Amino acid sequence: MWERLREDLDCVFDRDPAARTRFEVITTYPGFHAVLAHRISHSLAKNGLPWVARVISNIARLFTGIEIHPGAKIGRRFFIDHGMGVVIGETAEIGDDCTLYHGVTLGGTTWEKGKRHPTLGNDVVIGAGAKVLGPIHIGDDVRIGSNAVVVKDVPAGATVVGVPGRVVAGGADEQQQRRDAIARKMGFDAYGSTKDAPDPVAHAINSMLDHIHAMDQRLEEMCRGLKSLGAEVADRQMPDLGACELDSTPIPEGIETGEETADQPEKPRKPNPDNS
Repeated sequence: MWERLREDLDCVFDRDPAARTRFEVITTYPGFHAVLAHRISHSLAKNGLPWVARVISNIARLFTGIEIHPGAKIGRRFFIDHGMGVVIGETAEIGDDCTLYHGVTLGGTTWEKGKRHPTLGNDVVIGAGAKVLGPIHIGDDVRIGSNAVVVKDVPAGATVVGVPGRVVAGGADEQQQRRDAIARKMGFDAYGSTKDAPDPVAHAINSMLDHIHAMDQRLEEMCRGLKSLGAEVADRQMPDLGACELDSTPIPEGIETGEETADQPEKPRKPNPDNS
């Protein structure tokens, strides 16, 4: 137990640049106080003293603003930064090297007994105000953005944002990989430029990429059908879609551009009889 508390103390210096001395962390960091109280209350709860464990948990909540149920299982080097408003439910499980910021809730979605709170893997970071609800599993190395609401499993290495939470990086499925490939073929990263856009915008661009993919497949089937009938279909490489270089495009003769050059004198204007 004391070894774990020493690790909890040391990890503060790795994740909070404001930490200066051990004495400062021990005396002024509510996140460290809450973890210390939980280590004690969890040990008491496992040894048949649940009421005493709840009393210690409530005292820690009173002084730190962090509520951790004694039944929650927390791994090594756990750090709560700032901490006010953090709630961790009874059946929550947290792996090693995890970090939570203020306002985070690891809550349940049912009144039924049993497993009803989330399970976090190793090295998970949850931003301020995020809510992770239900008996879901959050994979290793996951990053959950501030104020996100997560109610479904998250694969390892993914980044989740929004309400409801959606994966914006890592853990991409086959459909998203196909969209990315089409976007690269067209010469731009459509989804990458709309990660932070509202959902309707991202949905519209994704639908457009899916439509382009379907059209490509249909054209390929038509070409194969024409070839089977004996028609000659040229195999041409699709050109890249880039910006038009208007400056290098020659201007046909007879089109006035509105610009006068040094070699071409200005044409005399005809007098207007109405102004004479």
